[in-house]
Amino acid sequence: MNQDRPTILVVDDTPENIDVLVGILRPHYQLKVALNGPTALKIVQQSPPDLILLDIMMPEMDGLEVCRRLKASPLSSPIPVIFVTALGEVQDEAAGLALGAVDYITKPVNGAVVLARVATHLALYNQAQHLESLVHERTAQLEQTRLHVVQCLGRAAEYKDNETGLHVIRMSHYAERLARAIGMPDHFCQVLLHAAPMHDIGKIGIPDHILKKADRLDEEEWTVMQTHPELGARILGELDTELMQMASTIALTHHERWDGQGYPNGLAGEAIPIEGRLVAIADVFDALTSRRPYKEAWTIEDTLTQLKTQSGSQFDPNLVDHFLALEPEIREIAERLKDRP
Repeated sequence: MNQDRPTILVVDDTPENIDVLVGILRPHYQLKVALNGPTALKIVQQSPPDLILLDIMMPEMDGLEVCRRLKASPLSSPIPVIFVTALGEVQDEAAGLALGAVDYITKPVNGAVVLARVATHLALYNQAQHLESLVHERTAQLEQTRLHVVQCLGRAAEYKDNETGLHVIRMSHYAERLARAIGMPDHFCQVLLHAAPMHDIGKIGIPDHILKKADRLDEEEWTVMQTHPELGARILGELDTELMQMASTIALTHHERWDGQGYPNGLAGEAIPIEGRLVAIADVFDALTSRRPYKEAWTIEDTLTQLKTQSGSQFDPNLVDHFLALEPEIREIAERLKDRP
């Protein structure tokens, strides 16, 4: 048997009707059969066919209910369903089409009509699958391009601050893993991964004599430095997209502290948006474990101890606990994305 041939599932409570359809289809397709609705649903769950020929009038579970359940499941919803109906079942045919069936064939069936309808809807199904594949591929390419663009924006700010460009990539992965650890939805985690690299974009607006000063900043200079979250929020908030709005929120709030002693707005506790709290931990962890012109890198052990020390004051204590539990994953990211000489 040619395993490349499409598979048709024939569902009918009358064996004679199944025999007729099998006789028509066998030379061209692989076939599965079911004598009732529950059996058909089980077959679809185990091994989805490419098309279903479905009788309407069946005991216990009629074809309309089978179709309703097929279309309610993401696994089986795309599979084309063709109803096989008796003469005079016009209302049932209309109800079936309303449920998502693609066509119907009237009994007694005509072999040429069956083959033509099946071939047509298989071709349409294959075309739809191909187009969906192309859309997914193109979407993935656009997502990758978008990620590269936002990483470049973040890296531009880091280079201005004499920091390595890999910092923004590492810390975004730390933040994303931490978000998953506390049960945030997948979509939120993906947007966070893309938004976090832009957390310090506001440093572009800080004068170089302050940003690159080797000595401790005086009070006036520190006041200027503390404006970079608001500068970043304004830069990113100009674009009203989900990504840029989250990036803007992160830029504005990642220097806020759990105890309310942070800046620019002195937010405390859960008043600080969750994305800002996540990035605060990831940013400080990577900054401490990275070598800079003005300091050596801390060990991961010492840095985790520091995070624990600051739990409940600088950082959300629940997030710190989850971050500490992620140590093996954190180490893997740090090693995989470490700075190269």
